[in-house]
Amino acid sequence: MIKATNIHKFYDDLHVLKGVDIEIKSGEIVSIVGPSGAGKTTLLQILGTLDHVSKESGDVLIKDTQINTLADKELAKFRNENIGFIFQFHQLLPEFTAIENVCIPAFIKGTPKPQAESKAKELLDYLGLSHRYDHKPNELSGGEQQRVAVARALINEPSVIFADEPSGNLDTESAEHLHKLFFELREKFNQTFVIVTHNEELADMADRKLEMVDGLIVKA
Repeated sequence: MIKATNIHKFYDDLHVLKGVDIEIKSGEIVSIVGPSGAGKTTLLQILGTLDHVSKESGDVLIKDTQINTLADKELAKFRNENIGFIFQFHQLLPEFTAIENVCIPAFIKGTPKPQAESKAKELLDYLGLSHRYDHKPNELSGGEQQRVAVARALINEPSVIFADEPSGNLDTESAEHLHKLFFELREKFNQTFVIVTHNEELADMADRKLEMVDGLIVKA
C-alpha cells in the first residue's frame, strides 16, 4: 500500500529526515512513536502528500502511484480520492454544521449533494452522532468533534488514513473510544492506518510500532 525509500527532508540547514525507509501493507495499522523533534510529523506529512521530499531524495509510492512526481493538480486529486486525515485538533470549520463539515471532501471530489449528505449521515450514524447532524463544532464535546473529523476523513472511502496525535486533545475515556474505533473501522472498511502518537496504549495496540529517533526509524 505504502512504500517510501531513502526519504530526506531539509528545512534550510536543518536535516529533519535522514534517509527513512518504510513499507506498510494494505489493511495494516502502524503506529509511529519517538521523542519530540524526531521527525514523526514531517514523515507523516510527506507520506500523506501534504509536504514534499527534498530534491534528489527518494521515492514515495501509494497504491503503486509515485506521488512525489505528480503535478500539484494531480496530487490534490489523488489526495482527495485516496487519503484521509485526522489531526490532534479536529480542524472543523466553525461556521458549518457537523454534516456540512463531513461533506466537504465529497463536494471537492464532485459528489452530488444528495449522495454526499446520505453518505455523511451514514457515517455519523455509525459513529453515534445521528443526533448531532445540525450542530456546529462549538456545540459538540471534544470527543464528538473528533468523531466528526473521523467521518470527514472517511467520506471519500480513502485507502489510507493518516492520523497525527488523534487522541492528544481528548480526555481518557474519549481517547479510549477513539482508539477502539480505529480498529473497528479497519475491520469494517479494510483501511490502512498510519498513526503518529505519544499515547503508549494506542501505539501498543497497533499491528506494528515504529520508533523514530533523530530523523530515522530505529525500531520496527
